[in-house]
Amino acid sequence: MLFVNKVASIRCLCILTAIITFSFCHLAEANENPVKYEAGFYYTVQKGDTLWDLSRRFFDSPWQWPDLWHENSQIPNPHWIYPGERIRLFLKEGRGSLSETDIVKSVLQEKEMVIERPYYYYPAIDSVGFIKEIPISPSGLIFKAIEDKEIIGTEDVIYIKPEGNNGFVPGDMYTIYRVMEPVIDKKTKATIGTQYYITGIVEIIKKEPDFALGKVVKLFRTVKIDDCLIPYKPRSPKITLVESKKGLNGEIIISEEHRNIMGDHNIAFINKGEKDGIKTGQWYGIYYQEQEQINGKEVFLTPIEIGGLLVLHIEQTTATTLIIRSKKDIHPGATVCSLIQ
Repeated sequence: MLFVNKVASIRCLCILTAIITFSFCHLAEANENPVKYEAGFYYTVQKGDTLWDLSRRFFDSPWQWPDLWHENSQIPNPHWIYPGERIRLFLKEGRGSLSETDIVKSVLQEKEMVIERPYYYYPAIDSVGFIKEIPISPSGLIFKAIEDKEIIGTEDVIYIKPEGNNGFVPGDMYTIYRVMEPVIDKKTKATIGTQYYITGIVEIIKKEPDFALGKVVKLFRTVKIDDCLIPYKPRSPKITLVESKKGLNGEIIISEEHRNIMGDHNIAFINKGEKDGIKTGQWYGIYYQEQEQINGKEVFLTPIEIGGLLVLHIEQTTATTLIIRSKKDIHPGATVCSLIQ
């Protein structure tokens, strides 16, 4: 783990991003090279900024600017950086710790000082599923693949049977999903809801009287016969960070892939949703808490933080989250609550 000195006052745009790569255009006239993004902290360059100044601000020494330049290979000339560019703030080993809690809290306290709110970039957002208390009605059902393919891939053509009064129109986009078994609360045995597992995106290419033809344009997981369709609604991969709800106390229900052990970058569902004050972009801690017999009674010991998660999607009674950080294995049933200071 690499570390930096904790900055007394964060006056910048810092974001947490998934370990992915994506491209965007430089604002500089002569530079249109793609920029690689990795998990870490980022700052949006403001007018008048230099690497010398940023190095002094974030690392307490202007002489760290060569390291800052080295971490941002998209910058061809360290003497020229431009407003709107994203600068990766590396974590320097042996120079103290800057935690996610400090960043989120500090940025929210000083949010009026920044032009753009901090965000987490998650390019796979369209593949994120959800648990819904009230079932949804499908718009259609895949009943066949062209050439009777058993494994459906990108660009493959599928046959779709409309459901209800849905009328397919060429050019329309639909999300492909699979209905999983109802999710049951292990403690109360009550039904929490139904999990909807997103497998891809399809574009309608032709409408026939009794069915429609569609082309798979994005494939997230294996698409199967009998998978269902709902209208596609684009979701922004930029998850704006917002203040978390104080006093929240919930738990992880299951992982999206039904893993018994979860870790960094796994999708997990929690048993709190919009009606509990959950919002997209909130950050919560993951804890475990032991019980011990003290003087003849059961006493809960101090909660120990074992990770953190970010809310990606909300329903009324549940939320879909991304585990950003884990210090140890995380299991279904782990406590999720507001950050404990």
